[in-house]
Amino acid sequence: MNVTTIETSLHKIADAYRLKLAGISDLQFQETPPIGGWSYSEVYFHIWDASMLSFELVKNCTNGIGKERPTKLIPRLILFFGSLPPAKYKAPDQLAERLKKVSKAEAAALIDHFMQALEQECSKIRLASALVKNKHPRLGYFNAEQWLRFIEIHLKHHYKQLQRIEKSF
Repeated sequence: MNVTTIETSLHKIADAYRLKLAGISDLQFQETPPIGGWSYSEVYFHIWDASMLSFELVKNCTNGIGKERPTKLIPRLILFFGSLPPAKYKAPDQLAERLKKVSKAEAAALIDHFMQALEQECSKIRLASALVKNKHPRLGYFNAEQWLRFIEIHLKHHYKQLQRIEKSF
């Protein structure tokens, strides 16, 4: 893992989300897809809201707030391989409770907000202690760089969900 590489990847991913957003009609953005599950709107809200919540934990790590804990094997493998194991995942309760539909303009603003936070924090991530970690609800403890990598993986995971929604219409 390398902060610069992850940062570059996050820029590309954000651009892909923006491009996909531009190609979705306002009506379809709000509509529940034929395959069921979340609408485009709900996916966009979830992914960028979760990314900002994760980024708060990145900031904790860069500010020295956290615990010295090991990162377990399965999460380390997820970070190494850059993807979640193939499965359908249920959002943690604290994220599911936050889920809501947003407009396309609000979705674009969420992306912009995350990218601004990323720009402000990346130099701090490079200097952060690898020992200071904060807990993911399911995967255990990550340091700042690991959190950034997890955000990248999570964004890619949900981009595939957007592609499945698109195919269902």
